[in-house]
Amino acid sequence: MSTSNLSYLDRIKNSLKNYGPAFFIIGYVVGTGSVTSMVVSGAKFGLSLSWALLLSCFFTYFLLVSISQLTIVSGDTLMSNFKKTFGKPVTIFIITALAVSLVSSVIGVMGVVAEVAMEWISVKTSISFLNGPIISTFFILVLLSLFWTGKHENFIKAMSIMVGFMALAFIITSVMVLKESGKSIVDFFPSLPEGDNIGLIIAGMVGTTMGGVCLASRSILVQEQGWKTTDLKKDHKDAMSSMVMTFLISLAIMISATGTLYFTGAPVENATDLMHALGPWAGEFALTLFTLGIIAAGLSSIFPNLLLFPWLISDYTGSDRNMKRPLYKLIVVLVASSGLIVPLLGGKPIWILIASQALSPFVMPLITLFLIILLNKSDIMKTHKASFGMNAALGATLIFNCYMLYIAINGFIDFIN
Repeated sequence: MSTSNLSYLDRIKNSLKNYGPAFFIIGYVVGTGSVTSMVVSGAKFGLSLSWALLLSCFFTYFLLVSISQLTIVSGDTLMSNFKKTFGKPVTIFIITALAVSLVSSVIGVMGVVAEVAMEWISVKTSISFLNGPIISTFFILVLLSLFWTGKHENFIKAMSIMVGFMALAFIITSVMVLKESGKSIVDFFPSLPEGDNIGLIIAGMVGTTMGGVCLASRSILVQEQGWKTTDLKKDHKDAMSSMVMTFLISLAIMISATGTLYFTGAPVENATDLMHALGPWAGEFALTLFTLGIIAAGLSSIFPNLLLFPWLISDYTGSDRNMKRPLYKLIVVLVASSGLIVPLLGGKPIWILIASQALSPFVMPLITLFLIILLNKSDIMKTHKASFGMNAALGATLIFNCYMLYIAINGFIDFIN
């Protein structure tokens, strides 16, 4: 059927399908981790760290484009190309590093979700028998049942809608903050104090945008999308859309936190403190809206995490992504069960989550370097080798990633001390 004969609704559906990877990136990045790191950054430092957000989105665009180009031209995913060109040991190291980041993210996200849900229950209801482990177990069982039955698409769509409402609420709040705060724009960029976990927060902000796991999944999604070299322009638009939206939503969260938390001096140490980022402009509904948004963002980001580790193994072994295999089912159960660690053993889920995101810079320089080498190999890229401009952009990205690695190392040292 020609495009001209399609109905308006069908055209919209086709457009959404074509931009599937972009929506995955936005949904994956703008989740509980992003909300947490942006709120903490805004609450502690205003918009002074917005440069890290801007640069991470800017450089991530070039990584997305280059990863897609490599996948489309070679026909192989990122991990498969790494294995063929650089060997098994280094590829196993990268997959292991990504797996550690992935599991630690699940631990932190579920900790935040459980704490926020408990706060809503204690404030809005008279239920007294529920606790963190029970709530976490319930959410984990929901995710596992969806995985087992394969009926997760509608669930993910519903979660995405709720996350969208929360993102919209932050955007509206940010506009009202800028309008009604009575502060000049200079006040939104205060001088940074010494210490106060600045390094860890910067690394966490960059890690949630430029996540190694997210970039690896980009390659898988592009391959499943079946894009060809004729779709390279479409891919560029897709990558641009995802990063522009990610930057705008994340910046709105930082502005909201600056107006509602930084200017009032409100501390952010526990997950429940995050809720105040939507008040007082969202009124009494702020607690419920934020709770629903955080739960939706958490579950919608945990579910892909359950699948990504088996996907990476599948890419490495060159086997089908058959999630019904016993090994993959076991991996999914183990990764999901890690979400019980914080509710059972305790800890501050906010800092656990930020620390999990700050792990990403440890592997990003290696991934970027390998990507530059692959994009310049004639036997792989043929007539689609990286241009001078792309090489310059990826070279700058490599420098940025090395600097973020330095920031992350210092951030962890300061955090431990």
